[in-house]
Amino acid sequence: MKLAERLAAARGEIIPPTSDAPAAAPGDDFAQPPAPESVPAGAEGFSHIADDGPDLSALVLPAREAPAEPAPRVQVGKFDALAGLKHRVKQELLDRIGSRQSDSSLTDVQLKDFATKELTRIVAEEQVPMSSEERIRLIRSVSDDVLGYGPLQELLDDDSVTEIMVNGPNQIFVEQKGKVFLSEATFATEQDLRHVIEKIVTQVGRRIDESSPLVDARLPDGSRVNAVIPPLAVKGSSLTIRKFAKDPLTIEDLIRFGSVSPQMADLLRACVEAHLNILVAGGTGTGKTTMLNVISSFIPHGERIVTIEDAVELQLQQEHVVQLESRPANIEGKGEISIRDLLKNSLRMRPDRIVVGECRGGEALDMLQAMNTGHDGSLSTIHANSPRDTISRLETLVMMAGMDLPQRAIREQIASAIHVVVQLSRLRDGTRRVTHITEIQGMEGETVTLQDAFLFDWDAGVDPRTGRFRGTTRSTGVRPRFVDKFEDYGIKLHPSVFDPGRH
Repeated sequence: MKLAERLAAARGEIIPPTSDAPAAAPGDDFAQPPAPESVPAGAEGFSHIADDGPDLSALVLPAREAPAEPAPRVQVGKFDALAGLKHRVKQELLDRIGSRQSDSSLTDVQLKDFATKELTRIVAEEQVPMSSEERIRLIRSVSDDVLGYGPLQELLDDDSVTEIMVNGPNQIFVEQKGKVFLSEATFATEQDLRHVIEKIVTQVGRRIDESSPLVDARLPDGSRVNAVIPPLAVKGSSLTIRKFAKDPLTIEDLIRFGSVSPQMADLLRACVEAHLNILVAGGTGTGKTTMLNVISSFIPHGERIVTIEDAVELQLQQEHVVQLESRPANIEGKGEISIRDLLKNSLRMRPDRIVVGECRGGEALDMLQAMNTGHDGSLSTIHANSPRDTISRLETLVMMAGMDLPQRAIREQIASAIHVVVQLSRLRDGTRRVTHITEIQGMEGETVTLQDAFLFDWDAGVDPRTGRFRGTTRSTGVRPRFVDKFEDYGIKLHPSVFDPGRH
């Protein structure tokens, strides 16, 4: 390019190419001249070409920003200003708290009181004009970030929220009254979400990192937590929290909700007091753990109970309770303590009752053997969609123990160990109901025989106004064989419990 053309390009002029002008080099800084100032509205950033001028389409390129001119100051929006204020306040609060956050001599209440007072002072020192509502929201948000679980804290404090599902930092779903909704809460960044996940898992001695990118944990109130981080979670870290009520539900609550009937409650209470072995079956989210909690409340207070879980969730109200929790392997792949290990050890702890949070592997064999060797009254849950599926599922889990047992031997173990299956289902209207109470009677040939004592009445249909199922779980009119065992424990069960007309 000639000197005159370079000077013209620097001034923003467009010079038609001449026959003797060499093509601009690919890396030439002046090969893309800035647009002239006379740019029509709606065509900013492009050179204007007159209709009657020469064809300069080859030179029409996006204009460069001139570095010599200082960039105009961008006005910061109110949201960005509050975000910046929140960041400053949060850092100042962390500095003032210092080592107090890890001081074991301070209780959570004392630490929260100190942090709240300091936070109020810090916000006042900032002297930023804010409404009282904005000030309260800022203090709450910073307090949740520092002492709580960030945007999740408000959802955790909301008793109407039963489950929280985080699909990356920008998407949080919640379950309320059996229905799932998208929440307005979000995390600012993926790093903030990861910080909350790490805070949760470290509280229970677990870890999560790239070498171990998924973990089961729990909150201090017993709520179940599952977390998955990249690279397994492609669109950002995933966090699922299944909340438990601060006050454990009672059988009266389940009767009020319509999950069980008073007759079913009387039968279940008698079964527990008579030391029958009970399996609570159902799909994911049907309320198996809640039902296990309620059923375990019928255990007499004088008995020694050993609970075994992957993550402690059961909220037993008795005094003589030993809670055992499994442990995953460390970073070297050593030190794992499985449910099977805990179950075997529990037999040496002189238990009156063994409560296994969930059977999902080879521990099913150890549980059946314990039930068949004098540890009556044991309770557990299992994933299955019907009582018949429960038997098949148990067979499969026993095979996972690695013992080459014949199928008939496994079924005989099941038929002699399990007395009652309580089947739960989550219906389309969002409610959770007990749909079967089934007795396992024994073996006929190669088949485990079942007899339903209570069944859900599907024929009642759905209320068109509320969308709820009209039916309830009614007695089939059949008196289970295990009722004879009640007399050995002095338990009186009124015959009307098995009246099909009552519900």
